[in-house]
Amino acid sequence: MCGDDMHKMYKENGESKDSVPEIFAVLRKSSDFMQYESRTKDHPIWIAYFRTLVDMKILHQSILPQVQGDWKTLDELIGLVPIENIIITIDTDVIKEKLLDGYVLINLAEYGSNVALFRATLNKAREVSLPEVEFSVVGPKEAFVESIESNINLIRKRIPIDKLRVKEMKIGDLSQSKVAVLYVDGVANEENVHTIWERMKDIHFDQICDSSYITQMISDNHNSPFPQLLDTERPDRVAAILAEGKVAIMVDGSPHVLIGPTTLVEFFSAFEDYSLNWILASFFRLVRLFAVAFSILITPIYVAALTYHYELIPKDLLNTLVSSRREIPLPPILEALFLELTIELLREAGARLPTKVGQTIGIVGGIVIGTASVEAGLTSNVLLIIVALAALGSFTTPVYVMGNTIRLLRFPFLIFAQMYGLLGIVFCFCFLIAHLLKLTSLGRPFLEPIFPPRVADMKDALIRLPFSVMSKRPYEVRAKEPKRFSGKKAKQNKDIDE
Repeated sequence: MCGDDMHKMYKENGESKDSVPEIFAVLRKSSDFMQYESRTKDHPIWIAYFRTLVDMKILHQSILPQVQGDWKTLDELIGLVPIENIIITIDTDVIKEKLLDGYVLINLAEYGSNVALFRATLNKAREVSLPEVEFSVVGPKEAFVESIESNINLIRKRIPIDKLRVKEMKIGDLSQSKVAVLYVDGVANEENVHTIWERMKDIHFDQICDSSYITQMISDNHNSPFPQLLDTERPDRVAAILAEGKVAIMVDGSPHVLIGPTTLVEFFSAFEDYSLNWILASFFRLVRLFAVAFSILITPIYVAALTYHYELIPKDLLNTLVSSRREIPLPPILEALFLELTIELLREAGARLPTKVGQTIGIVGGIVIGTASVEAGLTSNVLLIIVALAALGSFTTPVYVMGNTIRLLRFPFLIFAQMYGLLGIVFCFCFLIAHLLKLTSLGRPFLEPIFPPRVADMKDALIRLPFSVMSKRPYEVRAKEPKRFSGKKAKQNKDIDE
């Protein structure tokens, strides 16, 4: 076996916290820990492993048959076993860590000498499937799974270069979750990589179950409702953003990958935009932005207009509104809050229930409750249409976590509209803009390229221009290599016979 495949580790005496007998005494308290003595032709051996963590096929086909062969030292045994990542060590901390990671321990003496650790980890994970949150009609149909090895494979398949770097560490006192930081060396800004790495090293928490834990702990502003790292389940999106010079974070056990630094406009850009003609992609992106603004503002404007600003409503429309509210006993704010909370309840019920039941609750519940509330005189049919359209507008957000933020923003705008009318909406909008201006992602302005204005980055912000004009990487990431390709050559779109 070559030297790269075999790692030998030794430790000075006196550095270990626990002795080998103490470690095995603790491990034997678990029923799935196996420790027994066997025999070769010449001498006894001791074998130990966790049967729930070890792949029995590897153990019985690759390790145990070789163990019964003709060998006298661990170095000779290593040459016989066709397995990578073999470790020889006396370090008790390494022994404990590797046993809990699915390694098989083999030793010539029960205690007190070097042991050989053979990797036989049992990997159980679901197959790569369709994206569930970021589904697209056009483009690849692969999504990340809960296995970090499978997820890294999906990225390396799309970026098969030696400059793709993967740095791993473990976080969580109890979970010992494996976390990987991915970036393209020579393209990504080292400051961004260093910032993420140092912030993750400073995490002190007992259990990291999902990547969402990481984004809450390393974000610049923990009290902001806006996500400051982009969350995605699409390998193609991660590969494309790594090529731009950004950094990705993977957590073992999570099918979602974090990307940073990011900007506000990225949360309204679907990766399907890059699979369509630039004119269609720009149109759909503008539609999404309009839908989000409509979702946040339309209900507060309704409340403000009916409470303070009757004179702004056209006469024909005012007659319709007055007739629809003639028998409504509630003021506009309570009417709007009732419908908004009803929509949120239906949405939460549909998300928490099983799929088939949830779909039924969402459709039937919305129709029944909406019709009944209008007929009972609790809400007007005009407001019912407005709230339904606002809910549809919030669904157009490609990134789910940003959709949750949009749902939350409607309520402070409603309260300000009730208190001060249209002036209250303006006040609330100013507070929102001030908060976004202060917000950063890994120290980079969250509103780029809108503010600070970056004209060069506008080509892929509110609209998406043709690929031929995207010759430079976004300025926001401060990439080490800002140039992606030659813009002049890209514009020379001639046939080969011309």
